[in-house]
Amino acid sequence: MKATVDFFFFGLYPYICLGVFFVGSLLRFDRDQYTWKSDSSQLLRTGQLRWGSNLFHAGVLFLFFGHFVGMLTPHFLYEPFMSSGTKQVLAMTAGGIAGVLALIGVSLLLHRRLSDPRIRATSKTSDIVLLWLLWVQLALGLATVPLSAQHLDGSVMLVLAEWAQRIVTFRPGAAEQMADISWVFRAHMVLGMTMFLIFPFTRLVHVWSGFGAIAYLLRPYQVVRSRRLNLPAEHHAPARRPVA
Repeated sequence: MKATVDFFFFGLYPYICLGVFFVGSLLRFDRDQYTWKSDSSQLLRTGQLRWGSNLFHAGVLFLFFGHFVGMLTPHFLYEPFMSSGTKQVLAMTAGGIAGVLALIGVSLLLHRRLSDPRIRATSKTSDIVLLWLLWVQLALGLATVPLSAQHLDGSVMLVLAEWAQRIVTFRPGAAEQMADISWVFRAHMVLGMTMFLIFPFTRLVHVWSGFGAIAYLLRPYQVVRSRRLNLPAEHHAPARRPVA
């Protein structure tokens, strides 16, 4: 029974989540572009939003890219200058700090949305559920830090990275990697994959727009040509009015 559950959640579920993530995002952009936004409530109350949003975004973006690079970088690329144990300590320290900042931020956002009657009245159910899921996910992530401190050789980190790399490269045996991993890590990973599953149906889709802004910074210069470019020179001079 355990092998079947592992095969579903760590062998099939990642592909289900990624499929819905990409196809769902594309369909929502194609069919419901007016809902492609963050639904900001800044006009209703600014102060707590500023602190909560900045802390949450700074922490969660660091965590996202940290997980992305840390889990998908093959061991042989960093082994010559960094051991797996050193990498794990670095991940625990930097990830722990970023996780605390993000948890404080999402706690402020959740309190703001639940305690202010006007914001609560304009909130969708998906907004509140999403904030709770993010809170639980961050709490689970922080709970893995003391567990990681019990095996500073980096062995578990290598297993998790091997699982992720097998998934993205479509290699068999990914689910078997998770057989002896603690339930805290497993719950954290399943909930993380679930965030990708619900992504197209929530306000999280605005993350795509954030990445799109990078392309805007790298855009080529826009060439603007005047309609008067081909007119005779005298047409460019200001018109003279007769003096009364």
